[in-house]
Amino acid sequence: MSRVVHFEISAEKPEEVISFYKNTFNWRFEKWEGPLVYWVITTGDEKTPGIDGGLKKRDEMGTNTVNTIDVVSIDESIEKVTKNGGEIIVPKMAVPGVGWFACFKDPQGNVFGIMQSDKSAK
Repeated sequence: MSRVVHFEISAEKPEEVISFYKNTFNWRFEKWEGPLVYWVITTGDEKTPGIDGGLKKRDEMGTNTVNTIDVVSIDESIEKVTKNGGEIIVPKMAVPGVGWFACFKDPQGNVFGIMQSDKSAK
């Protein structure tokens, strides 16, 4: 069974959203040194239930929040998603040092991502 392991918030003005979530929920934001303008969000102690996420500038997908689901094989999962009526909106791509990512719409238009962990991804 695959579980949601990450959420992503997008915003027109990321700095305003960072301030909101810091002041409202005491979340921590750390600028990521990757190929995207991105902040990693820590929502709490890793010993308590919950997941952490990320923040990015809103893009052409226009979605506000995207949940990312952990998968064993991204290629098999892409095949299953499309076979069952999902639409690819971000093709398989490497997230350097993290893994493989792809993004989809389900048959009702809900956006979600899938991620296969692989620290050697480039």
